[in-house]
Amino acid sequence: MTRTPEPWPDLAGRLAGGRHVLPVRVYFEDTDFSGVVYHASYLRFMERGRTDFLRLAGIGHGALDRGEADGGERLAFAVRRMTLEFLKPARIDDLLEVETRVAEITGARIVLQQAVRLGDARLVTADVTVALVDGRGRVQRLPAEMRGRLVAAGA
Repeated sequence: MTRTPEPWPDLAGRLAGGRHVLPVRVYFEDTDFSGVVYHASYLRFMERGRTDFLRLAGIGHGALDRGEADGGERLAFAVRRMTLEFLKPARIDDLLEVETRVAEITGARIVLQQAVRLGDARLVTADVTVALVDGRGRVQRLPAEMRGRLVAAGA
């Protein structure tokens, strides 16, 4: 018997106050030999934050890949630029929050500000520029509906 699972609303985090917040627990696999979170793990945490922000805004990567966002054309978001600042370490079993905010939307780009927090402490910050590209990797303008969803989710 095939059963459709119930949705887990908190699994993708939440949209609140113009930002997306995703909880992330630090596991052993996220750490280096000293038990501190390995720097590349923060990139994965922030990628999850960006992906779930888009998901909750109604712009899922699967739908983009299937061409459901703009007249049948396969689309994807590609990171164009990322600037990170590592401020403090996280350790195994810490419960972190990945915060994502829209800083700017242009014709084909979105600039996002992200922070990984432990309580009130900012551990890592990032400015991330993503571009919308087609299946051949060419930059595309954001469709009006997509832009509207991003503005609504980031408002």
